[in-house]
Amino acid sequence: MKEDLSGPCPGYGFGALDDFDGYVSYRCLSEELLRQEIAEMKALVDLSAPELFITQDLGLGMMLWMTSIFPEEDWAVTQRRRCLRQLDAMWQKNSYFCREPELPEVKFAFTNYGVSIGLQSVGEMPQRVRRLNEFFDGFRSGDEYDCDAITHVMSCNSHFPGYFLRDFCGPAHPP
Repeated sequence: MKEDLSGPCPGYGFGALDDFDGYVSYRCLSEELLRQEIAEMKALVDLSAPELFITQDLGLGMMLWMTSIFPEEDWAVTQRRRCLRQLDAMWQKNSYFCREPELPEVKFAFTNYGVSIGLQSVGEMPQRVRRLNEFFDGFRSGDEYDCDAITHVMSCNSHFPGYFLRDFCGPAHPP
């Protein structure tokens, strides 16, 4: 999205997770003040959720995390089930999730850490989370990602998800 959220970023089109991200973000910010925007995002979510099948590791992790915010909503139940099934098929050599199903040897630490956060947020696959953290703690890709901040930030978040977990600081919507 453009920075002011007025439309898709030029040249990129509409992202598969943009409507979900907007819906969750608006609801968390202010259901009262953003009622119109929430309704618009919810209409988009309702259109795309039934048909959306995510196959990219980081997208699966992000969607899982979003489903943890409003876990009982139909879209969240559907997407959580699909994401977990897809991730189960993408688990490789008892060590990591591949980037895409057709790329079993392709792995990135920072995207696996994103999957880890998603899995921890819904309380699933704890043994795989532990195993991927162990694997990537000693893994070096030999490319720029070994030094890029995103890898190290995501590693910290994977090992210590804290506020990414819904119940870490109480309910999402305090009374």
